[in-house]
Amino acid sequence: MKVREKKWIRFRVYTVAFFFMAGMSVILARAYQLQVLERERLASIARAGYRGTIKLPPKRGTIYDREGHELAISIEVASIYAHPNQIPDKQLAARELSSILNLKQSSVLSLLESKRSFVWIARKIAPEKAKQILSLKLEGVGTTPESRRYYPGREIAAQLIGFAGEDNQGLEGVEKKFESLLKGPDYTLVQMRDALRRPFYISRPSSNGHEMRDVVLTIDKDIQYKAEQTLKEVVEKTRAKSGHCVIVNPRTGEILGMAVAPLFNPNAFDKFNPAHWRNQTITDCFEPGSTMKAFLMAAALDSGIAKPETAFFCENGSYTIGSATIHEHDAKKYGSMTLTDIVMVSSNIGAVKVGQKLGYKKFHEYLKKFGFGEKTGLDLLGEREGFVRSPKDIKEIEKATTYFGQGVTTTSLQLVMAMSAIANQGLLMKPYIVKAVKDQQGRVVKEFKPRLERRVISPEAAQNAARILETVVSDKGTAKLAAIGGYRVAGKTGTSQKVDPRTRAYSRRAHMAVFVGFVPSDDPRLAMVVVVDEPGGIPYGGVVAAPIFKQVGAWTLNHLRINPQINLAEPVVSQEAADQMRVESLPAITTENDGGLLPNFRGLTMRQVIKEGKNLGIRVMVEGTGLAVAQIPEAGSSLERVSSVRVNFMPSM
Repeated sequence: MKVREKKWIRFRVYTVAFFFMAGMSVILARAYQLQVLERERLASIARAGYRGTIKLPPKRGTIYDREGHELAISIEVASIYAHPNQIPDKQLAARELSSILNLKQSSVLSLLESKRSFVWIARKIAPEKAKQILSLKLEGVGTTPESRRYYPGREIAAQLIGFAGEDNQGLEGVEKKFESLLKGPDYTLVQMRDALRRPFYISRPSSNGHEMRDVVLTIDKDIQYKAEQTLKEVVEKTRAKSGHCVIVNPRTGEILGMAVAPLFNPNAFDKFNPAHWRNQTITDCFEPGSTMKAFLMAAALDSGIAKPETAFFCENGSYTIGSATIHEHDAKKYGSMTLTDIVMVSSNIGAVKVGQKLGYKKFHEYLKKFGFGEKTGLDLLGEREGFVRSPKDIKEIEKATTYFGQGVTTTSLQLVMAMSAIANQGLLMKPYIVKAVKDQQGRVVKEFKPRLERRVISPEAAQNAARILETVVSDKGTAKLAAIGGYRVAGKTGTSQKVDPRTRAYSRRAHMAVFVGFVPSDDPRLAMVVVVDEPGGIPYGGVVAAPIFKQVGAWTLNHLRINPQINLAEPVVSQEAADQMRVESLPAITTENDGGLLPNFRGLTMRQVIKEGKNLGIRVMVEGTGLAVAQIPEAGSSLERVSSVRVNFMPSM
């Protein structure tokens, strides 16, 4: 081959290689431009092929009570959407949709005539109605599944649980406080096109990695219901402004019930006055009135300045401090009284005398240790700290009124936790409302345990204080209507005047009726505060609030299977009290006890059954209230084989 031909071949090879390399460079440069430099712009162009992207509300975790009853759940519902530009006959579509959805035709038509590419027609409707709409086969109208918050107990614990909004966001109560736990992953509704450019929707979860949790509360649904219904009845009967009640386990700080009346239904929260949404047990402060004397007495015992039998002169009903004169609430003229008697009859002047001996600075220290003037730290939004005057620059009359509960404010939760400290041998526990957090497989991912805040008073002082508070619930005390047959009850009444916002002085008509106590006082299992705001008629705490404590307390003790004490089954009542209460004698017990057989308890009261069981030497377990209706073992069983008997009770009609 000639040299000239070889050069020509080499030239052609180089030329082809050059153009090949140039082409490859252009392709690589273009690929870099499309994949790197213009990635975001091209991705947005690709996304523009979708007809629309709509964010859907996330699902929410379930809220349970301590026994596993559902208090708040998410249910599947349907939402109706439309593409106005795809609907040929808007008048027909509006007429058909409005008839099924019970909406105004003009409202639906205005949505269908919108210039937007996507509109919601109706959110979260029943699946049956969605099926009816789909059966119409309206072009440009479709449905998509959504979740809706539902509260199966309706009013039960509504102020505590709160509610979720249209987009499943927590707005009040536990729903809002634990939003980060209850809220599930977000979903996006994306419209795509098939090969024939027909639109269809898919629902995609977001990739935020958030996992939905369930929350287990410490409250008992049945105790909560009983407290709410009792409060509701009294508030309506007395025409009171409102009422609230908190029930706690003083040993652990667990809240078993947190009731507020008037009630509201969170499934339709927008139909109620927003004032009804408020959890008054933590958001409302009030003057505790004479309930403050319980903590003054406990401070006096713990500091050693007085014993239960220490006497104080009560000035015969009138005591002047500076230019002010203090009188007794019942206008009685007391002379010398022991510390026990002062608390039992709720003497204002006696409280002032005890406070003056203790000293306000020392009393202020005890109030702080009991938790007054600061938040309890409960995991709920809106808790207030109350108010306690500082020892600095306080007037003498202000010191005196603080000793019997004026000029100081508290919340119901603070008050019941302070009383729980007396019940719990002087130990103040931190209240808590959430028992556990679970994942969607039911596994516990976080559990909450009782937490001790501090020791407030000594065990001896707490025991003496409990004995003194028992006298308040005796026939001679101010809270005899709080007594529960078969149980030792300790507590303190309070009746405080409210400040008139117009005159900025104490009102003569508006009062707060309060009772706070615990039961059984020798082995406390319950501590409870009851507050009734502006009751009509007699406003005293011993008349209005104490009976609520008795009714709810008796039911709760029975519900928790805390048996009454045999020696207290027949309470000693004075003739005067018996005439007032119209105590009827119980029928005589007639049992078939011949031949060593188990008697028939049907038709007997709980007191009679417990007495008879004790006489027979067998253990009696009771369930329910009222009269005995069933028993296991059955009547006639040999007593030699019976060590215990379970008796069911039901209220008589």
